[in-house]
Amino acid sequence: MRQGELNSFLWTIRRDPPAYLFGTIHVPYTRVWDFIPDNSKAAFHASSSVYFELDLTDPYTISGLASCQMLPHGENLQDVLPRELYRRLKRHLDYIKLMLPHWMTPDQRGKGLYADYLFNAIAGNWERKRPVWVMLMVNSLTETDIRSRGVPVLDLYLAQEAERMKKKTGAVERVEEQCHPLNGLNFSQAQLTWKLGNLSPKFQSRGSPCLVLLAKEIFVCGGAGDGDVNGTSAEVQADCELQNLQFFRQGIMGHIP
Repeated sequence: MRQGELNSFLWTIRRDPPAYLFGTIHVPYTRVWDFIPDNSKAAFHASSSVYFELDLTDPYTISGLASCQMLPHGENLQDVLPRELYRRLKRHLDYIKLMLPHWMTPDQRGKGLYADYLFNAIAGNWERKRPVWVMLMVNSLTETDIRSRGVPVLDLYLAQEAERMKKKTGAVERVEEQCHPLNGLNFSQAQLTWKLGNLSPKFQSRGSPCLVLLAKEIFVCGGAGDGDVNGTSAEVQADCELQNLQFFRQGIMGHIP
């Protein structure tokens, strides 16, 4: 695609000096950098101040995001998820931990990244997290995403570049404004989110079969009734359980000498 055909996602506020609004995406910047038009990059370079959704270079932001994901009052995920669902989640994470060394790239290993460190960085303390955040975590534990770890997402890359260029930086949102909407989702809203999300390829399983179903069940803390998770029949759940078990065993047999 030629530069002139690319959508810049850049809005200009006509004033002196001009101001710009640019739409970013939370993916490793290397996936999209070549598709960002030159006019957007020129606007970034010409700007003396850059404001982001959150200041991802601020340690307070990172610690605040981590804290808001935790269940209140010292609760554990085991306390709020059905026993069978918790067991399936734990087995899936065991599978991910087993596969991580085989998913990592030579470049990641060359930079000193170890599989155990990477797993703990992504899934550490998962037993204490709220279901909605565990759902997001499960969806990010795929081979494609693991192989991109260590590459900053576009927002962070631009923030790092802005600091390197000595630009003034800031944020337009607080951590609380990011966390409270997710933590405040009720079951009906969660179900609607999943109906919309399941239409998107990014929610398709790229790891263990039926990963989407697993994440969906975690999100709604067990679903709408006995044997029925948001309209998923007991037969489908049982089939996915069997597939996940077979896939897990295949992974063990294929990667343990």
